[in-house]
Parts: sequence; C-alpha cells; structure tokens
Amino acid sequence: MSGTAPLIQLTGVSKNFGAVQALSNVDLVVNPGEIVALVGDNGAGKSTLIKAIAGIHAISKGEIRWQGEPVTVRSPKEAARLGIEVVYQDLALADNLDVVENMFLGREKLTRTFQLDRIAMERRALEVLEQLRVTTIRSVGQSVEGLSGGQRQSVAVAKAVMWSAKLLILDEPTAALGVAQTREVLELVHRLGEQGLGVLLISHNLHDVFEVADRIVVLRLGQNVAEFDRRTTNQTEVVEAITAGRLSHVPGQAEETSA
Repeated sequence: MSGTAPLIQLTGVSKNFGAVQALSNVDLVVNPGEIVALVGDNGAGKSTLIKAIAGIHAISKGEIRWQGEPVTVRSPKEAARLGIEVVYQDLALADNLDVVENMFLGREKLTRTFQLDRIAMERRALEVLEQLRVTTIRSVGQSVEGLSGGQRQSVAVAKAVMWSAKLLILDEPTAALGVAQTREVLELVHRLGEQGLGVLLISHNLHDVFEVADRIVVLRLGQNVAEFDRRTTNQTEVVEAITAGRLSHVPGQAEETSA
C-alpha cells in the first residue's frame, strides 16, 4: 500500500463533553483494503471515536484526513457523501419490510412517472449481494423479520456497500450470533477487505478479531495504549494492553512514549 494515502487518518483527536474528556490525542489509520480492529474495555472511548468519524460528534481537537485531505465531518450525511458508512449493533433494519425495501429505505428508486421502480431496486440489490457472495438469502423479497442474525447482518452490510461505501465501520457485528452465523459474517468481512474497502471493526470478541483483522488498535480511557500487527502478536498481549494499558508497539517501529 506504499505510495497510497490512507483512506482515513486521525491525528491527535480529542473529544470533551463539558469537563469529561472522552478521547485524548487518539491516532488511527485505516488503509484501503485493510481490516483494523478497534478494541478496549467498556468506557474505553470506542463508541465516541466511531461517532466522531461518522459525524455524530464534532471533535474538540485534532485532525481527520480523508484520502489525504483534511475534512470536517459535521453530520452522518456528510460522512456518507465521503464514503463512510456505519453498521451499528442494532442494524437499524425495519422488520416489517423485505430485503429490497430495507436496502433502499429512504433512497428509493423511482420511475419517470414517480412510481417505485421495484424491478430496478431488486436488480441492484441482487447485484450487490452477488458481489459480496452472500448466498444464504433465498429471496430479496423475503421479510427481514424472518431472517437469521447472520442474514440480517449481511443485509445491513450490503446496504452500506450499495451506497458506495469506502470505509465500513462495523459495531460488534457478531454479538449474540451462533457459531455458524458468526462464521458467515466473518467471511463477509474478509471479502470486504479483498474488494478494497477499508473496514474498522469494533469487537469484544478477540477470537473474531484474530480471525479477520490485519491490525489491532487498543483504546483505554480514551487514549491509544497499543497497536499490534495481528500476525506477530497473540491474544495474551492484547488482553494485557486492554486491561493494564501497557504501551506496546508494532515490531519494526520505534517505541512510542505515553501521551
């Protein structure tokens, strides 16, 4: 990836809520085609950080660069225009609608006579699901209410990809899923990276993290405390960083000092 600007780069990002400092001088980089896991205990600042990237929270200090250019993301709509999509843990799907209706919810295609263009929407939905090699959904006309957890996650991811996402933020995508459904979702995350998307994966499940991530970034009390190359670390080192906040470094890089 040398010579290519990072997809997104956060430098010295801080966020205050009154007297409460939720983030302090956080650095983060995600490159195209890279899967970065963001881990940390409850209250580490993960949710605040992804909401800053998504335009829900304005940062108090620091810089966000998108494809090498400094940006100010003021709203989720601005984030979406850049190519940043977030799939939250609750998925934000409408159970009473079918797969196609959920994928186009709020962005429906219309014919020249301003009728819903169901045929065009079905065709596009099928194209995206095929692109992502999602084979577990029998019909795009079936109700989301009847889908399994893994299938619902696939619909939410496909919906984000369909709207030209370049960076996909996945918030606990395998939470409360069974073994088979978890495998289905992790394979989908792999394919996102293979297709050149940047993925920021938030997860408490280190087994899942080690299955798919290229790098692992650890937050503790709103600060970077460690960054690991998944190929040269192990779960014990990551757990130590999460629980003790011990500063670590990627092999081959200069050791950093605490902020």
